[in-house]
Amino acid sequence: MAGRSGESPKDLPPEAGGEPLRAPDEEPAQPRAASTVLVLRRGGRHKDRGLEVCMVQRNPEARFMPGVWVFPGGAVDDADGSGEEANRVCAVRELSEEASMVVDPGELVAYSRWITPRAVPIRFDTRFYLALGPAHSPPEADGSETVDAGWFAPRDALDRHERGEMSIVFPTIKHLESLLEFASADEALEAARRREVRPVEPRIVGEGNHARVVLDDPE
Repeated sequence: MAGRSGESPKDLPPEAGGEPLRAPDEEPAQPRAASTVLVLRRGGRHKDRGLEVCMVQRNPEARFMPGVWVFPGGAVDDADGSGEEANRVCAVRELSEEASMVVDPGELVAYSRWITPRAVPIRFDTRFYLALGPAHSPPEADGSETVDAGWFAPRDALDRHERGEMSIVFPTIKHLESLLEFASADEALEAARRREVRPVEPRIVGEGNHARVVLDDPE
């Protein structure tokens, strides 16, 4: 793989996974199926806090996106089955492993589908789901793949990222922004049930430390 000339892993967006971006004339990698869950905190005595979502911090020693704060998720395994069922099985498994939270696959609400930019060597075709968090079950990091976990108001997480206190990648930022319009978990879930899920595939423009991820405006 030739890659783009003059690139150092430290200059690349975190989404690149530390690998050189592929040149425009190179064949893009085939995206691997993956699932991610945006777990929303239940109301009850916490409803005065507004909407909060579970986020976990990846291990700083990880090869792929070290130290980045993400929503629990991962790649679909062959044992998960196929199609939508496999994505749901993967989603609840990764949630249990990374945040010690258990939800039923049937309770997941489809929210979005994002495909990694073509220039990135490690690509995923990720289904994002919303789910209501189980009662009295705070998220807990597994201490291996994830080292920290917690509930965050979307605006708070975005502000922390702007201040350099949390490392967050482009798809996570965009999903946090999409949650800003909802006052509660119930409101977000109801909107998701009416939502038409269409594939979103950002692009990477520029090279080296000028490379950035961009999202084209929908037609």
